[in-house]
Amino acid sequence: MRFLFPLLLAASASAHAQTDDFRQCLDGLRGTARGAGVSEATFRTHTEALQPNMGVVANLDAQPEFKTPIWDYLAVLVDNERVADGQARLKEHADTLQRVQQRYGVDPATVVAVWGVESNFGQGFGRTPIVQSLATLSCFGRRQAYFRTEFVAALRILQAGHFAPDRFTGSWAGAFGHTQFMPSTFERLAVDFDGDGRADLFDSAPDALASTANFLQRAGWRNDLPWGFEVKLPAGFSAAGEGRRSKRPSAEWRARGVHLVDGTPIPEGLSLGLLAPAGVQGPAFLVTRNFDALYSYNAAESYGLAIAHLADRLRGAGPFATPWPTDDPGLSRAERRELQTLLLARGHDIGTADGQLGEKSRAAVRAEQQRLGWAVDGRAGQKLLKALRGG
Repeated sequence: MRFLFPLLLAASASAHAQTDDFRQCLDGLRGTARGAGVSEATFRTHTEALQPNMGVVANLDAQPEFKTPIWDYLAVLVDNERVADGQARLKEHADTLQRVQQRYGVDPATVVAVWGVESNFGQGFGRTPIVQSLATLSCFGRRQAYFRTEFVAALRILQAGHFAPDRFTGSWAGAFGHTQFMPSTFERLAVDFDGDGRADLFDSAPDALASTANFLQRAGWRNDLPWGFEVKLPAGFSAAGEGRRSKRPSAEWRARGVHLVDGTPIPEGLSLGLLAPAGVQGPAFLVTRNFDALYSYNAAESYGLAIAHLADRLRGAGPFATPWPTDDPGLSRAERRELQTLLLARGHDIGTADGQLGEKSRAAVRAEQQRLGWAVDGRAGQKLLKALRGG
């Protein structure tokens, strides 16, 4: 206990200093907010009792789009369960989606794919208070200038009465609603599509779907273009200097021996960039400006590929033809739940089998890896699932 007491004192002092820094930062943002149209009353109402949430700062450096292997990332976001749910939503909202396409020129499968990736079709909005998240990120961590703009926009949204403060919750980074708009994006691009006089991304699927299509149209989406297609690279192909933004004419790719995975030639008349998220030994894609529009929604190539692939699957396409360059592919959500059930059966205290591999599940995975004599990294893949299935 004599060693623990100084540690507790240090932690308490650090927390107090953190809170003091937060209050000082907020005071410095008061003038910025006022200059951007936020009244003193609004600022005071929503910041007076605000405390920092440092968990969101930790999340800033642990985003799955950049930290998770691409085969794990897509295994969760584009699994058979999400495809089936998405196809059901296509039928359920067919009339709305047809009108959305007529107005904004974005096809139903693409719009619904964004919906599925962003909130699992409205089942996962996020529960973190938006103002608290954005205020914290405005004062701590990277990209403070970006988050300050979003913080002020969030205050303007509350000031305008778009949403009740207790309803205004979302992701740790400040995105909210069915298709997870950031506050400034809501102000610029959200639309009232159901005709009730307000743009509501929480309780109106038509508003959210139309707002998403509006975003993509403004980002350069063209309905007469594919997002891209999977291709086969010739042996010895060098991808040096290539990338999504280095667009080349179809003819140039054909001359270099690249063709579609089914052996047919690349369609003519397109400007295409190469996307090879796991290197030239894994699935490779030639992408158009439409992929760039998807990318702009979340600024991560793995994210854009998840939407593009889910949209294709919703149209009836199958998985990628080329396997990922790994001997331990990722797990779907159903397989994650099965893994957790097997971990529970082995006595690991991980809570419920919900498909979310949190710290308790990862600790159990590490314990099983150690028992099996494997490298201990906490990652759950097909190998571990098969090992636990076999007892």
